[in-house]
Amino acid sequence: MKKALVTGITGQDGAYLAELLLEKGYEVHGIIRRSSSFNTNRIDHIYDNPNLTLHYGDLTDSVQLVKLLYELKPDEIYNLAAQSHVRVSFDIPEYTGNVTGMGAIRILEAIREAGLVEKVRFYQASSSEMYGLVQEVPQTETTPFWPRSPYACAKVFAYWLTINFRESYNLHASNGILFNHESPLRGETFVTRKITRAATRIKLGLQDALHLGNLDAKRDWGYAKEYVEAMWLMLQQDKPDDYVIATGETHTVREFCEVVFELLDLDWNEYVKFDARYERPAEVELLIGDPAKAKKQLGWEAKVKFRELCKIMIDADMVIAKQELIQQQALES
Repeated sequence: MKKALVTGITGQDGAYLAELLLEKGYEVHGIIRRSSSFNTNRIDHIYDNPNLTLHYGDLTDSVQLVKLLYELKPDEIYNLAAQSHVRVSFDIPEYTGNVTGMGAIRILEAIREAGLVEKVRFYQASSSEMYGLVQEVPQTETTPFWPRSPYACAKVFAYWLTINFRESYNLHASNGILFNHESPLRGETFVTRKITRAATRIKLGLQDALHLGNLDAKRDWGYAKEYVEAMWLMLQQDKPDDYVIATGETHTVREFCEVVFELLDLDWNEYVKFDARYERPAEVELLIGDPAKAKKQLGWEAKVKFRELCKIMIDADMVIAKQELIQQQALES
């Protein structure tokens, strides 16, 4: 039985990846931060699986990371943990750099300290945000980076560290440059989920309006549940490498609103309001990835495209909105 360690296991990608690895017969270990409230809701459905074990830890705590690796000696490590909200990274840049950037070097050094360089395979969650002010369209594995946020800068740091450890110590370490990937598990402060949550609540009369920032930003949006399979495939290759994972399509935030509200028989213009507070100090206007290398070498390609992704998220959020409506009616009766 292979053993995998997943940082950020309670996040969207971590939850889907843990589910995938358990289905493939792995013994899965996840790192979670201590909290006074339950924060494992995304993995509640697999919580009782005997092959899943959670450990307290943090990417800011190098001692605990070393202890965990000495104890577990995993075959694969997936570093998905980060302060991952781009807009928030402008407000807390130091913390973002500490977790998203320095966190990667702490776990890479822990691999060396635990003597696992020859045994373990390492996956670093890189981001399309690294391209920032894009230098070519579409973006490939060789497109130069021009990060436009503290989050993106931290991701570039972690990306090159991963390559440095690969080249310096012959570590099987790969970067997955994932373009935007969404799902019903996406955090509600991220724009896609913010839209689908608001639209379903508006449909049921629970909310009056939706406030957003830049509606013209273009993104390559895919389905997170498919993207975690690409992560796994990277670590099954004989040689480590870096891959763009994307759909090859781009759509604006405005288009996302249009499709979501249209699927609910609503006119988005009546409900969506501009709010400058949600704009970034430096915007990333266009992201579109070229996944040709992933298709050729990994045999991976996105199946769920834009409109179907919107429908998947709407259907899940409508269930939540209906539950909220029932609760509200119960309180009023």
